[in-house]
Amino acid sequence: MVLDGKIYSLCGLYGYASRVYGVVYDPLHDTWQYADADLVSGWRGPAVIVDGDFYVLDQSSGTKLMMWDKQKREWVAVGRLSALLTRPPCRLAAIGKKIFIVGKGLCTVVVDIGQTGNNVEGVLVSSSIPGLDCQDEIISCTCVSI
Repeated sequence: MVLDGKIYSLCGLYGYASRVYGVVYDPLHDTWQYADADLVSGWRGPAVIVDGDFYVLDQSSGTKLMMWDKQKREWVAVGRLSALLTRPPCRLAAIGKKIFIVGKGLCTVVVDIGQTGNNVEGVLVSSSIPGLDCQDEIISCTCVSI
């Protein structure tokens, strides 16, 4: 992810003692360092940046959209999404102020961040592609530019 002019990457060590950590590359100073542990602690899924804010889709217990609050240095819940609308594993793509959550079978939910504030209730823009009979899992979603 690119946030505040720096490149963030989530990394993991697996084996006997699994450990997830983040690193940050600062292109202005050509340096790498470990990312803030508080930020990494909630980065448990696909992520996107919308208007300079960092969003993560936490799929560890249901499907919950989380936002990193830079000022408070903590993760805040934007809202929980219905299991009837999202079919994990899901991936994210952002276009403008909208986050597209694409899950198994191309089940798609769009959340308009410009309308949410801190509450996703009632902000569902669209859901699914009618008549599509597909059970494939999504490997990746990326919006480079439009």
